[in-house]
Amino acid sequence: MNPDDPLLKILACPLDKGPLHLLGRETGSTETTEGTDAALYNPRLRRRYPIVDGIPQLLPSSGEQVTDDEHEDLLLRITGGGDLGSRSGPRKPGSMTP
Repeated sequence: MNPDDPLLKILACPLDKGPLHLLGRETGSTETTEGTDAALYNPRLRRRYPIVDGIPQLLPSSGEQVTDDEHEDLLLRITGGGDLGSRSGPRKPGSMTP
């Protein structure tokens, strides 16, 4: 499954029916959407669904809950990264503090 796959536009989380984000496995400084670590992620419920042999496993029982630390890492991957060293903790909505 690749990021341009039209199937991604219609796939939804089996629990909240919301959109999912494609995650690849990290290989050095790059990320690939092929292999055993490829998954679809629902950041709202903090659940990751594996992709096995190119087939998303979207049964509620196949999803796994991620830890708080994993969730933060996955959010950074989804949003394109960022410098963790510059973060001073969670910001409140509407906050103008960097």
